[in-house]
Amino acid sequence: MRRFDAIFIGAGQAGPFLAARMAELGRKVALIERKFLGGTCVNAGCMPTKTLVASARAAAVARKAAAYGVLLGGDIRIDMKVVQARAQKVTLDAREGLRTWLAGLEGMTVLYGHARLRDPTTVEVGGEILSAPQIFLNVGARPTKPDFPGLSDIPYLTSTSILQLDVVPRHLIVIGGSYIGLEFAQMYRRFGAEVTVIERGARLASREDEDVSEAIRQIIVSDGIAVHTDAGSFSFAKVPEGVSVKLADGTSISGSHVLVAVGRTPNTDDLGLEAAGVAVDKRGYIGVNDRLETNVPGIWALGDCNGHGAFTHTSYNDFEIVAANLLDGEARRLADRIPGYALYIDPPLGRAGITEREARASGRPIMVSTRPMSRVGRAVEKGETAGFMKLIADAETQKILGASLLGIEGDEAVHGILDAMHAGTTFTVQKWAVPIHPTVSELLPTLIGELKRV
Repeated sequence: MRRFDAIFIGAGQAGPFLAARMAELGRKVALIERKFLGGTCVNAGCMPTKTLVASARAAAVARKAAAYGVLLGGDIRIDMKVVQARAQKVTLDAREGLRTWLAGLEGMTVLYGHARLRDPTTVEVGGEILSAPQIFLNVGARPTKPDFPGLSDIPYLTSTSILQLDVVPRHLIVIGGSYIGLEFAQMYRRFGAEVTVIERGARLASREDEDVSEAIRQIIVSDGIAVHTDAGSFSFAKVPEGVSVKLADGTSISGSHVLVAVGRTPNTDDLGLEAAGVAVDKRGYIGVNDRLETNVPGIWALGDCNGHGAFTHTSYNDFEIVAANLLDGEARRLADRIPGYALYIDPPLGRAGITEREARASGRPIMVSTRPMSRVGRAVEKGETAGFMKLIADAETQKILGASLLGIEGDEAVHGILDAMHAGTTFTVQKWAVPIHPTVSELLPTLIGELKRV
């Protein structure tokens, strides 16, 4: 048995950084990774997908270059092999950077293999037994494989396997009208594929307010993407041209490729959690408290597998919380995190805090302000005026409750709201800020000034 001060299972966006902190403090740590360093972000999420999004945007800008007085010769063509290779290189470079960094840390042992807990302090990997008084789980999640009728009889893509595609599909059918599905839908439409999005629910991005969802739909449709919401149940079948999807109303849609993007499942089902007594909920997420501790003393769960955020930044913040509490003598809490995220369609959606729907449901007196991007100078100058900005505030405390910035640079401008919310300032303070012109952020004080009680 090899003994360590701490064992980390999974090398996503939390575990390696906490392991490195401990190693730098002279502790002996083991980091176990089943497949690739970097987790979802590096290998099947943010880095490769946003690289593809950048290529798709370049194609879209090139197609409308004449409107800006820029004349290009001939049709815009896509070399998908180059597009895919570029995304793969970004992933491989990041993965190698992590490998080199970790290999240079004294006290760090990196092992590859499938780790399983044998008890609260013992882990088995590759036939070897390791033990430590502290164990950290950072195992992430994977694309959900639903049990739709006929799905197992057809070849289909997930958000991971589609990254290996080096051809443009003739017709890509996207199952799932939420964040991942919408990003790939717009991306491949801009690469030149015919694209259809099928959503079982009543609207796209149903987590958002209805007006935001509708604006997202308008953006998607304006790119030439067919959208079917309220699809209900559906089934799949092989057809000569590829795959057919039959909706509940009898409509049949045939395509060359199908992408199934209906959520993610935590990688917790084969870790031996039951042997250590670690509790999970009905969806497989590991239960944690405000300090990210599981129900078993000495075991923590970080990142996507704990169900408290499915983003790189929330996973990294999990590392920050645990490092501050264990190593720096602080008392940071998960509950103090202000939720924020982005939807990377073009233009993007930047989100902070709660939605208007959630604010109304709370029963508190609220104020709301909206402004179309057509009244934002930066958007007008760029010729990209789709979307709108929305701000929600508490009428009594004068604290900002949330924001939805759907429009050009909304994913960057939203940080002004996130910072104000984290600092706990009232909107009256931010109202008198003097932002730079011309930017999207310069409209935040104006948006605040137009707040009205609802």
